[in-house]
Amino acid sequence: MRIQLTQRAEADELLGRSPLALLVGMLLDQQVPMEWAFTGPYTISERIGHELTAEEIASYDPEAFTALLAAKPAVHRYPKSMAARVQQLAAYLVEHYEGKPERIWEDAADGKQLLERLQDLPGYGKQKAQIFLALLGKQLGVQPSGWREAAGPYGEEGSFRSVADVVDAESLGRVRAAKQEAKQAAKAK
Repeated sequence: MRIQLTQRAEADELLGRSPLALLVGMLLDQQVPMEWAFTGPYTISERIGHELTAEEIASYDPEAFTALLAAKPAVHRYPKSMAARVQQLAAYLVEHYEGKPERIWEDAADGKQLLERLQDLPGYGKQKAQIFLALLGKQLGVQPSGWREAAGPYGEEGSFRSVADVVDAESLGRVRAAKQEAKQAAKAK
């Protein structure tokens, strides 16, 4: 399956071939529209002139990296804090996975262990980790035993809850609608 989270061919192609880009996009997916967040890794790569590695991001001068994310149009609504988070994530990947994000899931014994590994990532809480786990399972075929259970409601087949369920423009609309309904229901409580 090919990734279609941003609805922009170049950005989606990068997400499909780069586990680092996919992890960074998921990290950026807060307080901005999903497409904007997942386009972030492509924008960063374009500004640098090549695909970034975890090692390069981790060793980048923090002020220069912040400026890179803040340049118009900004990669995120909060470029300074998100630049720091992206660098923390990259440093963690270098320290724990030799800069190879795919190692997080390639040798995970089961869904529970994979969820724990994702939750250990800087900037990844339980919900973000479950959504990313569901994205791996539903769209990239990363399906260790118990992955759906570990992903919680995001792992449910046929659901339209999160980025894990976005495969085209129609499903993006369905996910947006479901999120709006959930927000309204939460406000009503």
